[in-house]
Amino acid sequence: MDDRLDAIFSALSDPTRRAILARLANGKATVAELADPFELSQPAISKHLKVLEQAGLIRSGREANSRPRILEPAALKTIADWVADYRRFWDQSFDRLDDYLSKVQGNEK
Repeated sequence: MDDRLDAIFSALSDPTRRAILARLANGKATVAELADPFELSQPAISKHLKVLEQAGLIRSGREANSRPRILEPAALKTIADWVADYRRFWDQSFDRLDDYLSKVQGNEK
C-alpha cells in the first residue's frame, strides 16, 4: 500500500498531471486532446500519461484506431481513504478545541 501511495502522490506532484486528471474527470480523451491546452509536445504529454498510468490513476482504452485515456477512480479512492484517517484526527482535535473553548467561555460568565 505504501508503494502505491508513493507512486500516486509522486504522480500528483506535477501540476500538468493534475490538470490532465482534471480533464479526464470530464470523460475520456486522446493524447492529442490532452496535449491541446498545454504548450507541450505530444511526446512530453505521453511521458506524463505514462507516469499517471504507472501510478494506476488512468488507463488506456481502445476505440477503433485510437487509445483514449480514462480516469481510474479506484486509485483516487486509495488517496481518499488515506486522507480520511487524518481527517478523523483533525475532527477530533477540533472537537477537543470546541470543548475547551466552551469551558473557558463558561468560566468567564
